[in-house]
Amino acid sequence: MHSAGGVDVRYVTTGRPRLIRCVYGTGVQVTHRWAPQEADLVVVPGGGYARREGPGIWAEIASGVLPQALAAAPRSGLTISSLCTGAVLLAAAGLIKGRPCTTHHGAKAYLEEQGGVVKNARVVDDGDLVTAGGITSGLDLGLWLVRRELGPDAATGVEVMLEYEARGTVWQTP
Repeated sequence: MHSAGGVDVRYVTTGRPRLIRCVYGTGVQVTHRWAPQEADLVVVPGGGYARREGPGIWAEIASGVLPQALAAAPRSGLTISSLCTGAVLLAAAGLIKGRPCTTHHGAKAYLEEQGGVVKNARVVDDGDLVTAGGITSGLDLGLWLVRRELGPDAATGVEVMLEYEARGTVWQTP
């Protein structure tokens, strides 16, 4: 809508396409299989950090499927991004070790224990790895990625549509 080329967005799963229930019951109909080789950008959501039982990041880490898929995904031209505790999944995949990153404030110490170089920012852009803090930082992440990939006019258009202005500085690797 705000870019001449547009954007193709897909919800994907490493399992069979189906209705996936999120931590608090929201259903997301996923119709595509995991195919990072077809993507320019992968965004990994978080959720369930405070609950070791039930759906969420801990169940994904325990199964090992998503961390293994994420570990195998990096390639030239692909940006991997996370929102909130999705960064914990990136850590399980070995993707944040020694790299600037952020996550929900409640998981920052854990991310540091896993080798991440945690920055106090809503969005941290380390080139092919872009992470965002807690829940509302997702808006800032989205706006930053639109600006980075599609330009400032597209980002401004999305800000106007959402009636939201990006908050805080994006920490960027020099």
